[in-house]
Amino acid sequence: MSIVNSQKSIVFVAIAPHPPIIVPTIGRPADLKIVSKTIEGMEKLAEKFATAKPETVIVISPHGPVDFNNFTVTNSPTLAGHFYNFGDFQTKLIFRNDKKLIEEIEKECQKAKIPIRLANIEELDHGVLVPLFYLAKSYSNFKVVPLAYSFLDLETHFKFGQILHSAIQSYKFHGREKSTIGIIASGDLSHRLTPDAPAGYSPRGKEFDQKLVELLEKKDVKGIMNLDPNLVEEAGECGYRSIIILLGALNNLDWQPEILSYEGPFGVGYLVANFKLK
Repeated sequence: MSIVNSQKSIVFVAIAPHPPIIVPTIGRPADLKIVSKTIEGMEKLAEKFATAKPETVIVISPHGPVDFNNFTVTNSPTLAGHFYNFGDFQTKLIFRNDKKLIEEIEKECQKAKIPIRLANIEELDHGVLVPLFYLAKSYSNFKVVPLAYSFLDLETHFKFGQILHSAIQSYKFHGREKSTIGIIASGDLSHRLTPDAPAGYSPRGKEFDQKLVELLEKKDVKGIMNLDPNLVEEAGECGYRSIIILLGALNNLDWQPEILSYEGPFGVGYLVANFKLK
């Protein structure tokens, strides 16, 4: 299938962090000021999202129903989530799932012998909710397909991303010539940037974040795939595998990374990145 047709299907691709503290009903005014770069980055990303207007958004979250040996797709017809665990009893987000796209993903995984399981869970985790809280502000007429990565090898994660691309193409050509899809890799980078970081401190946390951002800017996919496993482990990250899947979905497309923001004021690296599709 041609690159041009592929890019007409995939219209929005991004990496987004998911700290609940950036939600105004959770973070205190002082906290929101400290993390203002990330909020501004998410607001810029929301503008691009509203322009793209995807009909369905695939969100890869580290906090979904992760299974060690399988990728997981949540297939509940209705999806809803809240921030009760973070002290916000006001905010609630509700979305429809895209069952037809899930069927295509399942078919493509079976063909490629990629292990996948379906989870009929209605509640969305904060890895999905925080990015969508911002993106849905200006444009909310979209369906959501939540995914969770596995702990299989990185090559299998990259291949799963390619499978998502194939499934999107199959979905498009089954009577939905105008269907448009967005893909979000939800994930924070190192959780060990400062002595008071939630996962403890490691000097390699900053090294990991700098290296990953640098490799993204260079479009060095091979370099990202081949990052030192000890470095990844020391960083205490949660977004690396989400990003690998996203890069698999971008394979053979003409894309250009756009880093909208990066900061780590609370000891955790928050990266907001958009991917321009030509």
